Amino acid sequence: MNKITVKRTAAFLTALLTVGTVASCGSAASSGSGEETTTTVETVVVEDKGEVDAIPDDAEKEIRWLGTYDLNPSKGADKTVEMTLFNNKGGSVVWDQVIDSEKFDKLAAAIMSKKNVPDIFKYEWLAFPCQVVKDMYQPVDEIVDFSDDLWADTKDTADQFELAGKHYVAPISFEPTTFMMYDYDVISNEGLDDPYELYTNGEWNWDNWTDMIATFCSNATGEDQRYGVNGWFNTQIIQQTGKTMINYDKENNQFVSNLGDPDIERAENMLYELGKNGYIYDTWTGNAANTLKGGNVLFYVMGTWAMTGTGGPKEGDDWRIVPMPSDPNTDEKFMSSAMTAYMWVKGSEKKEAVKAWYECCRIAATSDEYKENGKEKFLNANPAWTEEMYQVIQDSSTTEYKQIFDYGYGISGTLSDDNVAEDGSCVTRKLYEYTNKTDDDGKQYTWSELRETYSPTVDSELKAINSAIADYIAKENG
Repeated sequence: MNKITVKRTAAFLTALLTVGTVASCGSAASSGSGEETTTTVETVVVEDKGEVDAIPDDAEKEIRWLGTYDLNPSKGADKTVEMTLFNNKGGSVVWDQVIDSEKFDKLAAAIMSKKNVPDIFKYEWLAFPCQVVKDMYQPVDEIVDFSDDLWADTKDTADQFELAGKHYVAPISFEPTTFMMYDYDVISNEGLDDPYELYTNGEWNWDNWTDMIATFCSNATGEDQRYGVNGWFNTQIIQQTGKTMINYDKENNQFVSNLGDPDIERAENMLYELGKNGYIYDTWTGNAANTLKGGNVLFYVMGTWAMTGTGGPKEGDDWRIVPMPSDPNTDEKFMSSAMTAYMWVKGSEKKEAVKAWYECCRIAATSDEYKENGKEKFLNANPAWTEEMYQVIQDSSTTEYKQIFDYGYGISGTLSDDNVAEDGSCVTRKLYEYTNKTDDDGKQYTWSELRETYSPTVDSELKAINSAIADYIAKENG
């Protein structure tokens, strides 16, 4: 069987890889449209309450950050809370600027040459395990105590990034990759149950989601064309099972395929039926405003960046959001998560300063005082958002949910990197998304066809990473 190619636009791919933050602690809030919306909320005063130890006088206090943006404030902007806390502890950050397409090459070159080696680098999918076994990062256990109150509720997630008993990621914060936004007036006019009420009652699941879509679409009259959903939802729907395409056998330090899992098949088959019935609007629209304003699409699914500012609701709109509907076969809470974390680069010896940076970031992300200020800024910048909508984001970002990360996105370029694929979709993305899309010839592929097509590639890539892991562990223990 030939590899499957599905048409995609560059804008759509770029957007899927973009995750916006819900709120920042500076003086401007992101509008979700690439603009900065000035707020009138007073910036919170950052007080040193002693949660973080000062960097010892005999330790190096400056850490080097290699990234596409500066962690220090731009001219005229306020410092972030974490930077203020870090400066108060004697720390500072120097920025080595790099463009996105060159960041990994520059990081590898610095590590190999041992010149201007960064201390911290942004966590991204390929960090674990692919770049760990390439000797790009070091374990964080020496500087992070996951039994400490500051880190304790991140341990379950940190354990997902454990190799041979060592943790390589210290999670700072989480944000769901997507939410569902809808126009309540449309829901009400159609006589449908309010998804938000179902969510608050613990009843928001695949069954009522698909029933709503079917009812809405079947109620179309004349030449009215209706669709149930638009946006990025396939991955998140499937991961509500709590299952991922690739699993990790910690006992044997081996990554294994999970493509035969019946729950994944059940989810993929549901998505196939949605596509087969014509319920999916598979066209890039840009944001919620463009999608929902006509009333012919019931749900828009994307990150908050596409639901705020000019892309979000306006005065007079009664729009609402909910998390992804859960799998009715489980009572556990799962969240496809975007995680903020900083990798500790191999070769960095500034453990005291990096430790302080981690702790300052974690406090900034979890302190009620700083979070409340961020909420005020967000709602000020997005006046058509209600407090209930904002609270959905906050509730969904807690560790009450098990954060789901698919190792498939961290194995290799072939499985993980959209940029290496001719059609702009890596193999793991194809496995999640292509059961309700059609190729250039108009054919829609079943899950069994997708699995048959890509299982050999998955198995080959897993064999390679498992061999690399064995070599890495042997060298580390040698």
